[in-house]
Amino acid sequence: MTSRNWFNDFEFGGGVVRVRKTGAVVPIEGGVLQEVAAWFGYFFAVRAAAPTPGRFTIAFSPDRARPWYLIWPAVRLAGGRIVDDPAAADIVFHFDDSTDSDNPPPARRRPDARLMNFGCKTVAKSAVATVFEQVFGYPLALDPRTHVGAAVEKSERNGAHDGRIVQCPMEPRPGRVYQRLIDAVGRDGLVEDLRTPMVGGRPICVFRKRRKAAERFANHNSEVLLARVADIYTEDEIARLGAFCRAMGLDWGGLDVLRDSRDGRLYVVDVNKTDMGPPIALPLKDKMAATRLLAAALRRLVPAGDA
Repeated sequence: MTSRNWFNDFEFGGGVVRVRKTGAVVPIEGGVLQEVAAWFGYFFAVRAAAPTPGRFTIAFSPDRARPWYLIWPAVRLAGGRIVDDPAAADIVFHFDDSTDSDNPPPARRRPDARLMNFGCKTVAKSAVATVFEQVFGYPLALDPRTHVGAAVEKSERNGAHDGRIVQCPMEPRPGRVYQRLIDAVGRDGLVEDLRTPMVGGRPICVFRKRRKAAERFANHNSEVLLARVADIYTEDEIARLGAFCRAMGLDWGGLDVLRDSRDGRLYVVDVNKTDMGPPIALPLKDKMAATRLLAAALRRLVPAGDA
């Protein structure tokens, strides 16, 4: 189990912060400092609202979830207690930021413990695209050597945020995947990303992450709105999102979903098995409302008799 010292997760220097696990780099600038301040406001609100822990126990393996990952506040508001020993846990949660993470469940665990996310071996973009096409019946991936027109090029890696628009045909670059360019731009000129937290194969809420079209691949938003699942997805779409999660082995995580404005189809373009959040730009009251929904969904997964 990793150290509980948060700063061990990062490297600082040269005006940037580097996430050790994924290699993601974040420049240290005024906007980032404002986001850190907003996150601490949410962190202290969760701590103040959390009931006394002890309704159930959860252990993380191989890494311990930090407070900026969405599972942490959900556990707190659900009344859960994080323990180090999987043998003492009602839930054992596979937590690893790596793109590929074929880690087996701990050998020492309760026979009735619920295992979460151990079936999710990879969140590589190519794997996401393959499973998406199998479940939804139409492709996201494309061959840049035969495709004609615009496409999206991005890294296979988790958390890279390095997508860019390219013109095809072209020779593929090593370590990159190529996908259809989804027209998710609204009438106001903003791109909308439907970040959808999934728990136990069900969407719990939707974060409508909106940003300028020129910044479609950025890791910040112009605004974020909290929406009800029924206001965004049809029952058939909800069923397909659940089937997609089952095929990915994802019991908990966030899906990045785009809806093409031309034909209305959904595209799952990314899977986050260790998703952070809620999004910084979401108002605090909506952050708390979403976290309570996730906490309730998590409680429903606790083995009978332990919740």
